[in-house]
Amino acid sequence: MPEVAACFESAGFADVKTVLSSGNVVFSAGRGGEASLANAIEKAMTKRLGRAFLTIVRSIEDLQALLDTDPFADFRPPSAAKRVVTFLREDTKPAGPLPGEREGARIWCVRGREAFTSYRPTPLGPVFMEMIKRTFGDCQTTRTWDTIAQVVKVAAATATGVGTRPRSRRKRR
Repeated sequence: MPEVAACFESAGFADVKTVLSSGNVVFSAGRGGEASLANAIEKAMTKRLGRAFLTIVRSIEDLQALLDTDPFADFRPPSAAKRVVTFLREDTKPAGPLPGEREGARIWCVRGREAFTSYRPTPLGPVFMEMIKRTFGDCQTTRTWDTIAQVVKVAAATATGVGTRPRSRRKRR
């Protein structure tokens, strides 16, 4: 993902590292709130790539706190289920009551700007993604619990502070 990393660097961010191939970027940023960082990243993508992708920024500290508190522990998803977190751009009320389990997928709860879901892979494909989109709309991005842990690990190894998808060292999401 060298093109994505170049976008971040051209926008003035330092310590840019892409994580996996799912659009996660760890970087260092000076000052600026999540919304202004996301805006700068989207502008840089438009300029360098000819298009922008939805960008949600979370600090590495926020992601670490999420891992430390493990909201899934309150719900105990089935052991074979994969845990995912949907990052919302802003506090969003679900469109109606949260759906119950559907084809092995369940949205457990929403806390602030994150929704917590588990799913079991099925031959029907990613049913949980359809549920998430219907429930929260398009201004969201979803990552596995393991991906979030990997982003935090990369940030710790490079001593940066933001993550995104693209996110900031903030993590861009």
